[in-house]
Amino acid sequence: MSLTPRRGRFLVPLLLLVVWLGIGGVLGPYAGRLGEVATNDQAAFLPRSAESTEVVAAQRDFRQDESLPVIVLWTDDKGGRIQDRQAAAGRALASLGDLPGVVGDVSPALVSEDREALEGVIQLRPDLGDRLKDTLDRIRTTAERVPGSTVQLAGPAATQADLSEAFAGIDGLLLAVALVTVLVILLLVYRSVLLPLVIILGAVFALGLACAIVYVLADHDIVRVDGQVQGILSILVIGAATDYALLLTARYREELAERTDRFAAARAALRQSWGAIVASAATVALGLLALLISDLTNNRALGPVGAIGIGCAVLSSLTFLPAVLVLLGRSAYWPAAPRPTTTGHGVWRRVAALVDRAPRKVWAVSLAGLLACAAFAPTLDSRGVPLAETFVDRAPSVTAQQTLARHYPGGSGNPTVVIADADRLDRVVRTALATEGVAAAAGVTESGRPGGDPLVVDGRVRVDVTLASAADSDAAKDTVARLRTALHAVPGADALVGGYTAQQYDTLRTAERDRTLIVPVVLVIIFLILTVLLRSLLLPALLVATVALNYLATLGVSSLVFPHVFGFGGTDPSVPLYGFVFLVALGVDYNIFLMSRVREESLRHGVRQGVLRGLVGTGGVITSAGVVLAATFAALGVIPLAFLAQIAFIVAFGVLLDTLVVRSLLVPALARDLGAVAWWPGSGAFPATEGSPPAAPE
Repeated sequence: MSLTPRRGRFLVPLLLLVVWLGIGGVLGPYAGRLGEVATNDQAAFLPRSAESTEVVAAQRDFRQDESLPVIVLWTDDKGGRIQDRQAAAGRALASLGDLPGVVGDVSPALVSEDREALEGVIQLRPDLGDRLKDTLDRIRTTAERVPGSTVQLAGPAATQADLSEAFAGIDGLLLAVALVTVLVILLLVYRSVLLPLVIILGAVFALGLACAIVYVLADHDIVRVDGQVQGILSILVIGAATDYALLLTARYREELAERTDRFAAARAALRQSWGAIVASAATVALGLLALLISDLTNNRALGPVGAIGIGCAVLSSLTFLPAVLVLLGRSAYWPAAPRPTTTGHGVWRRVAALVDRAPRKVWAVSLAGLLACAAFAPTLDSRGVPLAETFVDRAPSVTAQQTLARHYPGGSGNPTVVIADADRLDRVVRTALATEGVAAAAGVTESGRPGGDPLVVDGRVRVDVTLASAADSDAAKDTVARLRTALHAVPGADALVGGYTAQQYDTLRTAERDRTLIVPVVLVIIFLILTVLLRSLLLPALLVATVALNYLATLGVSSLVFPHVFGFGGTDPSVPLYGFVFLVALGVDYNIFLMSRVREESLRHGVRQGVLRGLVGTGGVITSAGVVLAATFAALGVIPLAFLAQIAFIVAFGVLLDTLVVRSLLVPALARDLGAVAWWPGSGAFPATEGSPPAAPE
């Protein structure tokens, strides 16, 4: 029995629905499995060409592979002297030498100069992964056998364990907060039952597909994933998929209000929306892929991972969502009835009337406000943050590091590593000791203890340099710069300076270089996409300038809010670059949604009326999309890391500023004031006569 043509039309949407249900069922669990292939080992994300990265490779030839030190610190329970327990601490350390995961010799227990603390350093394998926490727990348990003492664990290994703990709930907690936030906003916006659930389901399916693809690529070492990339991927996919869905469902609602045939309405909505959606996705995806030219491995990791997420979001929005909308028809909006939105909500008719009445005043005031905020952007401190500010909450490793700094030189237990020619060892050590900010320097010996013969590998030696300042401080980074200058001048030494502080210094320098290179590349990419979409040169240039100004204004506000409201002394070097890529690429989305509609209306009714009709027709949906995206990124704040909290604020605030000021006032007022000139060189395509703009409410 053959299907009637009318029933046959349901086959394609039904097939698409079945396919996506299969994707959700089979691949959905991968949204919670990325942690299996993620690494939070910061050494895996060093700059490729940095001197400190060369040192990491060279270290593998000295006694053991690259190691991750943990510093065991004993203090007296009552704050008194503890040197009489040095022997007990030494025995505890010695017993840990055979612990799985320990490499090399365990250092003896050293008494601090004030006689109030004992310190021992244990080198761990850097690839322990999930076993790191268990290893540290066993070290702590053994160390606590020293009577009358308080034990704390500091150093890179302890910090990495705290980072893993911070990311432990990222799969479940972050996803749940983001989805609940989006669902609540959608219920308030649409006042319908089914549609918000459909949009959320589409976003979850897109996330499952993206995570499955990334999982396979990470499992085969094609891409790298850490907790930060993992969290950003979830937020990015949910936010983008929801934004694209809002645009499509708004156009479908308009078409349903004017047509009785749900298939014709869906085709018309897709035809009018897909160009803007694909262009918006392309700006974000290509902007993220521009990170591939970064020299920082974590930046390069985010590029393809984020682009994959955007691709899955747009695929779900243009296949799964239309299929479900066709199958549901008008019931998708129940209990609200689809109605035309060209007349717009009263708020947006009033905004349009203001823009039409005084466009020059509107854009001048908006521009002045943004410039005033942007004036503070240069004051944002992006030179990195000390360990004490890495975590939003006080982590055990932070407390331990502060205790360590009170009793020992700041860089104790976390030396700066120098690799040099063996025949220049004495000169290298003397030069290091003469460098301002260096507390101690000694060559690594064959026995691993002071006073022995130097360990020589292929004619090279290793010198461990203890800095006077804390290894994560600005003063320590300055010392590394001075040390490099001094050692590079030693004839024949061919010295390389690495270690934790040098890695932080190189990361900072590389981040500055990346911003200089990537920012113009992203702006050019966006300009080219806008030129193709809008078939203009002047208007795309104005749009790129406005979103760039919005970014600078957001940084300006952040420079005031971070220290005075949130208590952040500075930001990670990558924060401004991440903020730029997300804000500029995502900010252009809303201008694309607006100006593609303005162009459509201008071709029918003339430029003046096109601007006003486009603003009124898209005001509600774009504002809703901006609120959803801002709230989604704000969910990153549930992870207790300053980096993600700062990204959350910058993107959330910047998106709202873009949505409510740039897209609602500045851009429409500029387009209205310039008229057809804004569309140069295609100005002649628009009607010369103008009709009446949408009436303002009484």
